[in-house]
Amino acid sequence: MTIKTEDLINSIMESLDRIAYIKAEDIPNIDLYMDQVTTFMETRLKSTTRNPQEDKILTKTMINNYAKNDLLPPPVKKKYTKDHVMLLIFIYYYKGILSISDIQTLLQPISENFFDSDKDFNLEKIYETVFGLEQEQTEKLKKDVEEKFHVSEKTFLDAPEENREFLQIFSFICMLSFDAYVKRLLVEKIIDGMQDTKGQKGQHKNSKSEK
Repeated sequence: MTIKTEDLINSIMESLDRIAYIKAEDIPNIDLYMDQVTTFMETRLKSTTRNPQEDKILTKTMINNYAKNDLLPPPVKKKYTKDHVMLLIFIYYYKGILSISDIQTLLQPISENFFDSDKDFNLEKIYETVFGLEQEQTEKLKKDVEEKFHVSEKTFLDAPEENREFLQIFSFICMLSFDAYVKRLLVEKIIDGMQDTKGQKGQHKNSKSEK
């Protein structure tokens, strides 16, 4: 028995096609209470979860923890702006692969320099630019996944027939996992470099003030 190529690869490609980011224009321009924020996120991102009937996109506790850990600026009079929602979307995608401290390192400069800015170069422009790359990257990802899948089909051809399908799927999963592992290491390395640079700037600033 071999991997059911057509069924499996088609299912994977359909899953990738369902990945869609929330456009900035679709985020309400009015300030929202917490319940409205969680409802909006649930409605727009539910399809990205593994178990849509059970998994929670965002809870009140999560939002409070993000604010407590300086990932999210505090609300104004218990209301969250469009910029708050965009930051929460970034956090949603980051939290599956990065630690809270790494997310903080990434988002702190964004919050400090672009949050609730009325300038032309603001958080919305950053958001749209970054997520606008999605379609192009998704197409490249689909080709890469398909290539890995076909490579896995050629492995373990000498294995007992009753074990061959599992071993080929195992091979496919290993390639995908290794790719994710390496990319996570790369991201962490870049973030570590950002922290080192920030630390050096802080030391330089202190040394100048001491003179």
